[in-house]
Amino acid sequence: MKLIPLLLALALHAAPAAAQLLIPTDVTTAQDQPALKALITKADKALAMTPESVLNKTLTPASGDKHDFLSFGPYWWPDPAKPDGLPYIRRDGDRNPEMARGSDSLALARLGAAVETLGLAYWFTRDERYATQAARLTRAWFLDPATRMNANFQHAQAIPGITTGRGIGIIEARWLIHINEGLAMLGESNAWTAQDRAAMKAWLGDFYTWLRTSKNGRDEEGEHNNHGSWYDAQAAHLALVLGRNDDAKAILQRGLTTRLAAHIAPDGSQPHELARTRSLDYSVFNLEALLICAQLADRVGVDWWGHVSPDGRSLRGALAYIAPYADPAKVWPKKDIHDADRASMLPLLATYLRHRDDATLRKAYDAQAGTALANPTFRLFGLSSRSASR
Repeated sequence: MKLIPLLLALALHAAPAAAQLLIPTDVTTAQDQPALKALITKADKALAMTPESVLNKTLTPASGDKHDFLSFGPYWWPDPAKPDGLPYIRRDGDRNPEMARGSDSLALARLGAAVETLGLAYWFTRDERYATQAARLTRAWFLDPATRMNANFQHAQAIPGITTGRGIGIIEARWLIHINEGLAMLGESNAWTAQDRAAMKAWLGDFYTWLRTSKNGRDEEGEHNNHGSWYDAQAAHLALVLGRNDDAKAILQRGLTTRLAAHIAPDGSQPHELARTRSLDYSVFNLEALLICAQLADRVGVDWWGHVSPDGRSLRGALAYIAPYADPAKVWPKKDIHDADRASMLPLLATYLRHRDDATLRKAYDAQAGTALANPTFRLFGLSSRSASR
């Protein structure tokens, strides 16, 4: 397959959608070309993917309706002191592989990664095969009456013997961000029709209403760690996709206090995440959500990049706190039960540097920029500061 020149691709595509975060730039550096090849390789594999559906799971949620999403809390295990193991007990950071079996969590993750990858591949190549497959996968999960998911996460992260679903399970809905980003890349492809767009917008509207008004949604909004950050990222992204810009602005303006100032200490640490048994992983994970919020805030005139609380709490400070540990040789001061993926910090640093240049963060990034990554896609979006054009 021959890649068309990127400048032609840029000329052929409309301006990015209001909520779109993935805005590719020129593919010119030595690191960009392997990243593009890796993306196309992943997209070609996704072409062979069989459509996923909530109907495929082997377990049924408490509602009795397989159209409802079902997942289980990953860190919950049978109680060895009980004959039936119930109720399950929590072992933070210790993932129970049985909790993913028979549910929808892995299928939704595969779908989110595939649709985003296919959308990006279509953006770069204009190969309709990618758009057609992205549309096919999306219709099966969200639009086809026989296989579609109901627009709620009421039964997400259930715990045997305790609850049939929890507010914090809504964090699994973050894959909708990836799906909507991938669909935004399809532009005016005939594979994703006006009827598809309208039906998807209706589904997202129903889910947004549930997210903002249900007890589980309100519970997740009130969480004080990465769950709260991911709630805001999801809610603001959906609001922008649906054209509810005032909602997005209110969420993101409030987030300067309820997320940035509440989650980041003056020294840049994230106390809620440091309390976890995988503290570095969760520090990175929370920052991923906060950086999504920062990008969305640009769309509604709220500045997260330069915001500093009166006592010095800031996004830049949180990145500077973890940046030295992108070097695998540097020992993280807290003993975690699992080693963190240090390379996962590079996309976060790159995202910040696309919006604000910073000598300290750039030095940390440059020192590890040659690291071989399983997913180098972020390198397709450049590092130059171009916040004004976004």
